[in-house]
Amino acid sequence: MDLIIKGGKIITPTDTYKADIGVDDGKIIAISRDLPGSAKDVVDASGKYVMPGAIDSHTHMDMPFMGTVTADDFESGTACAAYGGVTTLLDFAMQPKDKDFLETIKIWHGKADPKAYTNFGFHVAVTNLTEDLVKQIPDVMKAGVSSFKLFMTYSKGGLFSDDARIYRMLEESKKHGFLVQVHAENDTVLEMLKERYVKNGNTSAEFHAKSRPNFVEAEATHRALALATATGGNLYVVHMTCMESIVELANAKDFGNVYGETCPHYLTLTDEKYLSPQGKRFIMSPPLRSKDDNAAMWTGLGDEILSTVATDHCAFNDAQKDMGKDNFTKVPNGAPGTETMLPVLFSEGVRKNKITLNQMVKFTSYNPSKIFGMYPAKGTLSVGSDADIVIFDPQLEMELTAKNLHTKSKYSPFEGMTAKGMPTHTFVQGMPVLYDRELVGKKGAGKFVARGKHVPL
Repeated sequence: MDLIIKGGKIITPTDTYKADIGVDDGKIIAISRDLPGSAKDVVDASGKYVMPGAIDSHTHMDMPFMGTVTADDFESGTACAAYGGVTTLLDFAMQPKDKDFLETIKIWHGKADPKAYTNFGFHVAVTNLTEDLVKQIPDVMKAGVSSFKLFMTYSKGGLFSDDARIYRMLEESKKHGFLVQVHAENDTVLEMLKERYVKNGNTSAEFHAKSRPNFVEAEATHRALALATATGGNLYVVHMTCMESIVELANAKDFGNVYGETCPHYLTLTDEKYLSPQGKRFIMSPPLRSKDDNAAMWTGLGDEILSTVATDHCAFNDAQKDMGKDNFTKVPNGAPGTETMLPVLFSEGVRKNKITLNQMVKFTSYNPSKIFGMYPAKGTLSVGSDADIVIFDPQLEMELTAKNLHTKSKYSPFEGMTAKGMPTHTFVQGMPVLYDRELVGKKGAGKFVARGKHVPL
């Protein structure tokens, strides 16, 4: 065998038990309470959790946006992932207006293939849907991409899709078995509010949140869910933030194949951050909400109304954020997050009894592997599955500050928070990428994950 992980407590979505894991040629070949035999590497996981590698199903690496390009590319971004116990990223390949879907995927392969430490896959972020492109969808799925994202906002950024295009893609999703993702915000209302605030001289960071109130997200979420119900399509609402949206999702789950995602910052941070001297760092869309909304999102996870947690890792440094130093509408939207997803969920969720450890694995590994067509190769610790494995020390403490993290944004949204519980080892298909908290993987060793059809939970 290539690897034996001994003495750890295995965590699955449904079970917790002590066992050894044997790995050979990138696959899990044995799980036993006392695994016999020897291996090239034996790792003692006593006192630690052994979990399937996390899947961050929402990232933006090396992405052109709002007049700049995200600070993290696939080299630094997947290094962050490895430090955070993430073994697979699903990144949004943003369709240039003059490119088709297959050309867009080729562009993103050029960004990722030579640089990635961890494995990766793509969603196509649709910016220019035509009937000719609809006809290309079966070929896109043959290329291993089975999810498409449409934006219900960013009309001024050239990303917007109207309801008819969303309806059209949902129709096709039922026919071909792919997943439609939506960024749900009411574009016309938020653009009107932005214009009003700027006209009145209200241009500081706090007015980013005020221009995108809960209603803006909840109304668009309701509309997207209604379109999914009408078509019978497969819908996934990304980065949900507020209690009103959770109510909409809960009401729709009995009537359609619909899913919701939230992010660690919407579980733990509030709109008070916009009042700080570094308020621009927290400008992302949708914005941070209230403490009551934080609580609603935890309830949505605990009750499993929400299906996944991902990060929307979209890192910009302070110089890039300062493009909007005098006007919040000019600040590039986004923040880093893939390195801190598991530590924040464990410290703020599991330790505080808001979710269970098994649910943490479900939301970050098992559920995304099924929803996005990677199960059972990914998302589980089972004989025959890929050896994407994380060893997690529940007692290891680390301050989530820029000096301890690895994003090129050079700041952390969670500055001042100390996480108790950190990954110590990250194995991607049996190969060590993080070992005793040291990055040992090889740049470019990460492989593209060709995904199959969407599998309903």
